[in-house]
Amino acid sequence: MDSEQTSWPSPPSDFPAAVKAVKAKLRAQIGDVDKLFKEIEDYIRIEVEDIKATKARGEEVWPVVQFSDIENGTVPQATIDLIHRRGCAIIRGQFPQEVATGWDEALLEYVDSNDFSNKYRGPGDNFFGTVEANTPEIYPIYWSPSQMEARQHPNTAKVQSFLNSQWKNESHGVTWFDPDQDCMYPDRIRRRPPGTDSSGLGDHTDSGSVERWLTPAYQQVFSSLYNGDFASFDPWDAAYRTEVDEYPSSTMCSVFRSFQGWLAMSEMKNDQGVLHVVPIPAAMAYILIRPLLSDVPEDSLCGAEQGYVLGVNEKWHPLLMEAVSSIPDVVPGDSVWWHSDVVHGVAPVKNQQGWGNVIYIPAAPMCAKNAKYSADVADRFREGLSPADFPAEHYEVEWANRFHESDLNEIGARALGIKRKAMAEEKSASASL
Repeated sequence: MDSEQTSWPSPPSDFPAAVKAVKAKLRAQIGDVDKLFKEIEDYIRIEVEDIKATKARGEEVWPVVQFSDIENGTVPQATIDLIHRRGCAIIRGQFPQEVATGWDEALLEYVDSNDFSNKYRGPGDNFFGTVEANTPEIYPIYWSPSQMEARQHPNTAKVQSFLNSQWKNESHGVTWFDPDQDCMYPDRIRRRPPGTDSSGLGDHTDSGSVERWLTPAYQQVFSSLYNGDFASFDPWDAAYRTEVDEYPSSTMCSVFRSFQGWLAMSEMKNDQGVLHVVPIPAAMAYILIRPLLSDVPEDSLCGAEQGYVLGVNEKWHPLLMEAVSSIPDVVPGDSVWWHSDVVHGVAPVKNQQGWGNVIYIPAAPMCAKNAKYSADVADRFREGLSPADFPAEHYEVEWANRFHESDLNEIGARALGIKRKAMAEEKSASASL
């Protein structure tokens, strides 16, 4: 993240004191914290028991949507209702399998043709943890033709629009975002080979950690909870979410993502170290109110720390852990999505069977906050630089076969805030040379 990109809020210099102060403030606003938490806990327990019963019947916990139904506007209402209840979805057949596997093969050719394995210097800013420098699973690659073609494809735009529309984007007299126009949030790829042993990734949420308690903007997002009114809490209301900023760190996200997501580039079985979630969007209420209970140290937010994702664990959140649910089996061309508040992690695996390859593509609807980041992304895209939210590794600057501005279609250009007229003039100037 480049400090000159924008003005970010500063974390408190005395974190324990700030935590004590905000907890006192929130308790005063709420009144009976124990009563509020019991109300939340009772609701969560009903959801947990339903998830357990669904598994016991041999049914999928994750809602499954056929891309053809999104395309034709025929997604059953029962499926839409289940997406709202679970906060996640699998989209079957977003792309034909042969298209996705073709992109996967092209990605491998892209990195190999540029000698990436020999040039790879290891994770920047300790972003990926302990990974062998010459065998990454998460590749800091952003501008391959495969990734860009997937991002700007009409099928992706249709899925993003469908998912964005699940949110309430108008409230308090404000239109918070345009559900039918996504910005481009370039992320990396994962290539996990057969035979891999992986310890997985602990359960957590992204897009704000201690900020969810400490910053006025996030206090406004969750004002119903912080005023003791769980009944009015709607995790699908976008109100003020486009107004928040996170403290600078290597885990921050500069945009509002309605859903995080990825596109499968290979077949993956649900027991092979894949994504799992706590499929309860309202679980955020449990997470936020839990530190206010009397059994938590006054200077603690149940383990939340500035500069790290918001961890969720058995010690502080045992009820949530009972609901952890893996994705179903997926094939190339399927996509996987989860609400930006949803707790998620990656299961461990020993001797993985088959490849585990994905392109990370979220839904990030256009709003002023996201448009600002997209403008910066457009500049970095032109130069082949790493996006601002990621370590400044910049591998692709000299890669001639990366995706270029002249390759953008209308969807890609709009997502980056690039005017088609300017593109046409650039093409004309290039042709005259």
